[in-house]
Amino acid sequence: MVSGTGKSRIAAALFAIFLGGLGIHKFYLGRVGWGIVYLLFCWTFIPAIVGFIEGIIYLTMSDEEFIAKYGS
Repeated sequence: MVSGTGKSRIAAALFAIFLGGLGIHKFYLGRVGWGIVYLLFCWTFIPAIVGFIEGIIYLTMSDEEFIAKYGS
């Protein structure tokens, strides 16, 4: 569950599902630019919907895929 960078796939998924509208999962994964975009558009609720979908994707992803995409 923990990649080489110390980022947990489950934690990222939970952040995306519950706090995705604010982009917390993007900041957690080191994608600060995208986190700022999510914050700027949080009033539209679009980031919340996208964050929920990303959370589901993180949960269905294998640990190896997660590390390959978000690890160093």
